[in-house]
Amino acid sequence: MNPLELQQYLDFAYIVAVVLFILSLKFLSSPTTSRLGVLAGEIGAALAVVVTLCNPEVTEYRWVLITLIIGAGVGIPLGLVHMTAVPQRTALSHAFGALSAAIIGIAEYYVGTAPVTRFQMGEIALEVIIGSLTFTGSLIAAGKLQEILPQRPIVYRGQNIVSLSVLAGALGLAVALVVNPANTMLFPIMVVVALIFGVLLVTPIGGADMPTVISLLNSYAGFSAALLGFVLNSKVLVVSGALDGSSGFILSVIMCKAMNRSFTNVMFGAFGQVQASAAGAKEERVVRSATPEDAAAILEAANRVVIVPGYGMAVAQAQHKVRELYDILTKKGIDVRFAIHPVAGRMPGHMNVLLAEADIPYEKLIEMDEINGDFPQTDVALIIGANDVTNPAARTDKSSPIFGMPILDVDKAHTVMVIKRSMNPGFAGIDNPLYYLDNTLMLFGDAKQFVTSIVKELSGGH
Repeated sequence: MNPLELQQYLDFAYIVAVVLFILSLKFLSSPTTSRLGVLAGEIGAALAVVVTLCNPEVTEYRWVLITLIIGAGVGIPLGLVHMTAVPQRTALSHAFGALSAAIIGIAEYYVGTAPVTRFQMGEIALEVIIGSLTFTGSLIAAGKLQEILPQRPIVYRGQNIVSLSVLAGALGLAVALVVNPANTMLFPIMVVVALIFGVLLVTPIGGADMPTVISLLNSYAGFSAALLGFVLNSKVLVVSGALDGSSGFILSVIMCKAMNRSFTNVMFGAFGQVQASAAGAKEERVVRSATPEDAAAILEAANRVVIVPGYGMAVAQAQHKVRELYDILTKKGIDVRFAIHPVAGRMPGHMNVLLAEADIPYEKLIEMDEINGDFPQTDVALIIGANDVTNPAARTDKSSPIFGMPILDVDKAHTVMVIKRSMNPGFAGIDNPLYYLDNTLMLFGDAKQFVTSIVKELSGGH
């Protein structure tokens, strides 16, 4: 086969890979086709890698195989984590992807086969800056999600001015390099400044905004890959990176809309600081608690039940016990549905994935806008580990950081039962007045154990 024919076959295979990437995004937009979407994406990525290795320009396979083995050694354990660790695992994936893009851009600058032109310098500079800040920003996000780093915002006076000044410094160095690409002394300084900006960007962001931040970092990683495609003249990398970047950005927009907040507020608002007034007031209010026996009796007498899952359910690995609760209530003729808030959990779609893992029927997972109107006719709203997405302060307290954020209107149900370990505030660090309402019962304990006890009571103690 002559080189021209080989290149035609390679180009056709790349087109197939791109089509699979597009179909993957399409299939992932619906829970019923999401598994097919994952499979299409995996096949597309594998095809793109194999086709690249078949390119005549690739002549040395030893280092490629070594890096593939090392990558598999790191990736396989990361893929076997529990669902509770998927958000931080996702953040690490973004960090690794962005780091690889940045390193390749750096290599192109220093050891490229031809002198770097001003236009190429602009591409490399942007790609390296975005990749570097995404790398450190994703590491900070992973640290917060893993609770290695403080989950609350770390803020100081003038932080936004400092952060934007650092970003301006990185961009200024990039412009200087475009003017004079041969100035090799400026390049490492630009990289270091971009790395610092990534830390400054995510450190002030609180826990409640982590789902949006994860989505946004995914977008940055995609755009850095697309820019790397321009640097390497790789069309498939440009297209796949653009798909990743644009889809992540769109998802971030959707999530900001779901919280009724802007990007600037998410990135620079330092949302998630504990409110001193709320923290002080909660000791003076009365909390009503109940036992598993009480909860089972209330559920058994209900006609309509809405279960609201949250991160506490994920931590306790309670989704399968929740499925048992759903089954036994359904057999008793009780209408049971699940209310899904767009930013519940610590990453986009976290609750959907957990409930799908437990084989909860897709049609029982109802989005916030669709189910909110049904809460006044709901007998029992059972909240399992969800804090901030059920906080009525978002509707009533103008001093609250979450004021204006759409929430699940669980407080309008006839009876509200909240399974929670303690009265500590949620990941956002904001006290929840829902817990002190007259129609609220607190079910203190581990979510899995408490749901197991409820199921046992409903089954007649067997």
